[in-house]
Amino acid sequence: MNRDIRIQPITATAFAPFGDLMDCSGAPDKVINQGLCGRYHDRAQLDFADGAAGISLFNAEPRSLPLKIALMERHPDGSQSFIPMAYVGFLVVVAPDQDGAPGTPLAFETQPGQAINFHRGVWHGVLTPLNAPGLFAVVDRIGTGANLEEYRFTTHWTITN
Repeated sequence: MNRDIRIQPITATAFAPFGDLMDCSGAPDKVINQGLCGRYHDRAQLDFADGAAGISLFNAEPRSLPLKIALMERHPDGSQSFIPMAYVGFLVVVAPDQDGAPGTPLAFETQPGQAINFHRGVWHGVLTPLNAPGLFAVVDRIGTGANLEEYRFTTHWTITN
C-alpha cells in the first residue's frame, strides 16, 4: 500500500468532516468599533463534555517536507483550535475514525490568516508549522481527567508536497 500523502489546499468544504476552517472570507457579520473593524462572529463549534475553554500558547518547531507521520491523537472530551499568532500558513493532518483508530490521513495546508478548529474526537496530527515562527494560540478543554488518546502507526505515513 502507498503510504505517501500529498498536501492539498484547505477549503471549508474539504475540512468540514473534521472541523471548522476559520478565516475572514466574505463580508463581516457585523462592523464594530466606529466602523473600523469587521467582526466575523462565532467561526468555530467549540464543544466540551465538561471543564471549560482555555487558551494556551504553543511554540512549535517548524518542520520540513517530506514529513514522516507515525503518531496521531484525538481529544474525546473537547474540540481544539490552532490559531497562528503570525501571518503564516501551517500543515494540518487529519484522519477519519476506523473502528477506534485513525484511517488513511489527509494533509491540508492553510493560508496565512486561516486558523482551524478540530471537532471533538477527530484524529489529527500534532501542531505542524512549516515556517517560523511556530507560535500559536490553542483553545481547548481545561478540566480534570485525560482528554488525549494517541495512536502510533506500525508503518509511518509520509507527507509530501
